Amino acid sequence: MPGENLSRDEAQERAALLSVDGYEVSLDLRSAVGAAEAGARTFRSVTTIRFRCAEPGAASFADLIAPSVTAVSLNGRDLDPGEVFDGTRIRLEDLAAENELVVDAQCAYSRTGEGMHRFVDPEDGETYLYTQYEPADSRRVFANFEQPDLKAPFRFEVRAPEGWVVWSNGVGELTDGVWQFAETKPISTYITAVVAGPYHYVTDSYSRTFDDGTTLEIPLGAMCRKGLAPHFDADDVFLVTKQGLDFFHDHFDYPYPFGKYDQAFVPEYNLGAMENPGLVTFREEYIFRGKVTQASYEGRANVILHEMAHMWFGDLVTMEWWDDLWLKESFADFMGAFALVGATRFEDGWITFANRRKAWAYRADQLPSTHPITADIRDLQDAKLNFDGITYAKGASVLKQLVAYVGQDAFLEGARRYFKRNAYGNTRLGDLLSALEETSGRDLAAWSRAWLQTAGVNSLTPQVILDADGRVAELSVLQEAAESHPELRPHRVAVGLYRRETGPDGQPGPLVRYARAETDVDGPRTVVGELVGADAPELVLVNDDDLTYCKIRFDENSLATLRELLGDLTDPLARALCWSALWNLTRDGLMPARDFIGLVLRFAGRESDIGVLQMLHTWADSALTHYTAPDWRATGGRLLAQGALKELRLAAPGSQHQLTWARFFAAVASERADLRLLQDLLDGTAKIDGLDVDQELRWALLEPLAAHGIADESALAAELARDDTASGKRHQVRCLAARPSAAVKAQAWAQVVESDALSNALVEATIAGFTQPSQRELLAPYAGKYFAAIERIWAERSIQIGMDVVKGLFPSLQDSQETLDATDAWLTAHESAAPALRRLVLEARDDLARALRGQRRDAATAG
Repeated sequence: MPGENLSRDEAQERAALLSVDGYEVSLDLRSAVGAAEAGARTFRSVTTIRFRCAEPGAASFADLIAPSVTAVSLNGRDLDPGEVFDGTRIRLEDLAAENELVVDAQCAYSRTGEGMHRFVDPEDGETYLYTQYEPADSRRVFANFEQPDLKAPFRFEVRAPEGWVVWSNGVGELTDGVWQFAETKPISTYITAVVAGPYHYVTDSYSRTFDDGTTLEIPLGAMCRKGLAPHFDADDVFLVTKQGLDFFHDHFDYPYPFGKYDQAFVPEYNLGAMENPGLVTFREEYIFRGKVTQASYEGRANVILHEMAHMWFGDLVTMEWWDDLWLKESFADFMGAFALVGATRFEDGWITFANRRKAWAYRADQLPSTHPITADIRDLQDAKLNFDGITYAKGASVLKQLVAYVGQDAFLEGARRYFKRNAYGNTRLGDLLSALEETSGRDLAAWSRAWLQTAGVNSLTPQVILDADGRVAELSVLQEAAESHPELRPHRVAVGLYRRETGPDGQPGPLVRYARAETDVDGPRTVVGELVGADAPELVLVNDDDLTYCKIRFDENSLATLRELLGDLTDPLARALCWSALWNLTRDGLMPARDFIGLVLRFAGRESDIGVLQMLHTWADSALTHYTAPDWRATGGRLLAQGALKELRLAAPGSQHQLTWARFFAAVASERADLRLLQDLLDGTAKIDGLDVDQELRWALLEPLAAHGIADESALAAELARDDTASGKRHQVRCLAARPSAAVKAQAWAQVVESDALSNALVEATIAGFTQPSQRELLAPYAGKYFAAIERIWAERSIQIGMDVVKGLFPSLQDSQETLDATDAWLTAHESAAPALRRLVLEARDDLARALRGQRRDAATAG
């Protein structure tokens, strides 16, 4: 629809014209049950907006995406909905200085996780609702001015089915059958929220007495579907929540500003979580139905703290427009890790950050769609796609560097001033930088230009010259940039020198750091004078301690050392940085993929950090699927399966390492004997001491059995009967689509591409099952169908489903020049296609081209 994709220019014009005094939103959700099962798909939404206009007599518009509008009233004047509403906008003409707009609409329940999402639990038939809006889907639930800089107080009231509980941003109470909620502070439309249904709800409280003697009391709540209640470890959620609130109160000197703090774990959620003030929503997969590793608990804690940081960075102070999305997301990503390490039991959180979050950033920053951290966001479709590795992880990495550059105390004092000056307002880049310049005494203009306003990632490589005595005569750091983004940036780095110790028995010992220097790298070559005269290193690690954002490279001697001694590197962060650097070498076609797999097989069994181990498994699987020469894939798969089974049997019984190796073994198993072992583990005829084959692990074992034609439809139906839950249904759908049959693939394709009957979660599950690396030939006919369908999909479906289909069904497994040419042909023939759609195809094309380069590099090794 013409008005759905709001542009930045339109938003700026409207913000200059209008200011909003308040919203009253009345929702009637009683249709969510009962009649809804018979086909009702809408609910009543009545919105009253009080706003001012700087130019009386001018025209503007309100936003609303709804099937129908019953009535529109502007300043007591009834307007004809058929004339003023076009499906996405309500035209407003002859505005007064002060205005009141009342819109009575029928809004649609969602199955895509956008707007008011409605979920019926197959386990007990209960209905659950929740909202998700970012960046611009509140207009699917109530009429509004959908842009972040038109903040206002909101007052919600909700009518719900009897027996339900309703939550919103403010405290609510049930009066005469209507849930009435306290008025919020001025907030943006996209962070308003409603959660409603028969949720399982647990309460706690937080109390803090400040230095001035005042006490802050925050009611805490956490909720999930009733079916997940037996698995809900709310005590741990509350523990991390309280630790985070203490940490941010200690560092921000601004009390939590939004009253209560509820956290809702909701079904079929598209994101990890969303920072709605007073009512944070999370994907319910953070409630663990089976045994998981500490990495999963750490990941959940990080997300809880990330969303909590948003209460200040994003909710209290909000960017004017999505260009400065980093002002909230980069800060929340950094602060999440900062608080994780500083306040919780997860003291190694920076290792996860270096190994996992930055890997996401490095990939995003080398795509053709890479952009500066402060991006050029022309419209809402641009905004939707910019929730990416650059905005989150690169931005957080740059902030980590900024803390090292200006000092932690100055950084935090700058943040405190920023909150107090801009509370409940909107800001741009300069507002934050000016506060940081005041507290640090540094001119940040050049730093901002280099780090925030340019794209691309630099590579840092050590160069060592030894003297006649075998000591360091000169050590330099060489900086390079891609031709497409040639900016060489200033880096604050630590350079570490490592060598192997000799044990008391004269035997070789661990690889340890014996010298370190911190320096500023600037330009193509920087001499590190502090290390001159040091003993000759076996390994030089640039960016030791992970102070900056860069791709680490190695000199020849260091790389040779890692090939032989990586497992002897005792420092877990240094080891994680080396693994990340080796993976970047593989993705860049500088290391054969089979060599990387060989390093994983040789050293991953000695990896102590479970999060790093899980990342190594992901990378090894990706190396096998995308970067190895096609004629070596079968060999590589056998080697990985053999190595995984060996480590599985060696792992301590009942340990998280054992569970991690079991899951990896299932993911790479393809030989008959390996598949038979998976089946025997499922049947209980085989056992591995300490390995608990719980329900989640059962599904992990079933997927490869389905993909290789061993577990048929009846076996999957029997497993669903055993686990007849929403989670079980998603697993079953994925496994059904994984079966190696042309008819199965045709059905899965039709369910996703030709129909919109599936919910967002089942679309995701079907795509995951459809795209099996072992079924390249079976999937070959769909390459052409993909290019024929995607423009229609983008036009007809919501942007979330469009993104899922375009990214998930791209024929990356048809990794040939022919597929690359077909992609280029589509891009050439569709230059006028939606920019966001073209961006997704360009990104997939780049991944495919990178994979082909990697395969050529790997094949050259074999030759």
